[in-house]
Amino acid sequence: MSNDTSVRPYRIDIPQADLDDLRERLARTRWTPDLPSAGWERGVPTSYLRELAGHWAGGYDWRAHEAELNSHPHFTTTIDGANVHFMHVRSAEPDATPLMLVHGWPGSVVEFLDLIGPLTDPAAHGGDPADAFHLVIPSLPGYGFSGPLPGTGWTDVRTASALTELMARLGYQRYGVQGGDVGAFIAPLMGQAAPERVIGVHVNALLTFPTGDPAEMESLNEAERERLAGMEQWRERSGAYMMLQGTRPQTIAHALHDSPAGQLAWIVEKFYEWTDPAAKLPEDAVDRDRILTDVSVYWFTGTAGSAAHTYFERFNDPDMWRPLPRGTVPTAAAVFTTDFSVRPLAERAHHVVRWTEFDRGGHFAALEAPDLLVSDLRAFFRTLT
Repeated sequence: MSNDTSVRPYRIDIPQADLDDLRERLARTRWTPDLPSAGWERGVPTSYLRELAGHWAGGYDWRAHEAELNSHPHFTTTIDGANVHFMHVRSAEPDATPLMLVHGWPGSVVEFLDLIGPLTDPAAHGGDPADAFHLVIPSLPGYGFSGPLPGTGWTDVRTASALTELMARLGYQRYGVQGGDVGAFIAPLMGQAAPERVIGVHVNALLTFPTGDPAEMESLNEAERERLAGMEQWRERSGAYMMLQGTRPQTIAHALHDSPAGQLAWIVEKFYEWTDPAAKLPEDAVDRDRILTDVSVYWFTGTAGSAAHTYFERFNDPDMWRPLPRGTVPTAAAVFTTDFSVRPLAERAHHVVRWTEFDRGGHFAALEAPDLLVSDLRAFFRTLT
């Protein structure tokens, strides 16, 4: 295992040969026919996917989005034997609060591009300079520009430990953490791992599960029971991706690593299902090229399989399913339209001090409703600093 603790500058530079290979593979795609009269309820329609893949191959400009990513400082470092990539964007405000932003699946650092300006330079975006943040935005180990994992055993606890080490390595002794989806598991675990350093945890798409105690269920109101019922229905109707990644990640890895059309379908389905229900198509909720940039990161870094393996670790980690001591770090939950967050269950597990429900935006809050997420982050951390 490497003992190198250096922090190294990094620049995204996808070889032209990889771009050419992507276009050639898309051009050679063997498209499955749509079943007559079937729609999205059976998966991504070929008619939709074929048009989107055509744009990816011919209209989408990776180099422009690569340049946007590279307009911010990138670095890598080695932690616990794994390469960890991160963006580190410091505010010009000297008293800015350090804040880590943690993505989920099928997300990446691309999720947070629209948050960087408002969070680091609030004065230029209609905010108070006192609400400025220094941002650290990692690619989770095994995801994106961090590259494939070096081995097995990368549980959420291990990832949380690596990210707390990253903040220490950067010299941040007191900081906040924000996370959604997988990040909503990891951010509270960072608070558990370093409660003396983490000043606050902000989460969206927070999931907490009932204990099975009948008294607990009886204490919930009707709206909270409906949310739990919705989560169970989601598991039954939409959880196939999770079961496959959690039980046979290497099998799905072969398909996703070889076929860009398959990788595109695997991810864009989630942008259809998990975004604000008011959006009829994924691009009605999130800019189409933003979606393609996120998919491109998985494709060019070859990390679809590695990311899937983290689900296997989660499924097979006994500590994941054991009750932890209640978190002590102040925690804020932002609840968007597709979230199944239930406050009494969240309060049993976390020190919840702020709970905000929004009537727009879905699972990909940083992409769908960055203004709401920014405002909630500012309001929460304002009370802690």
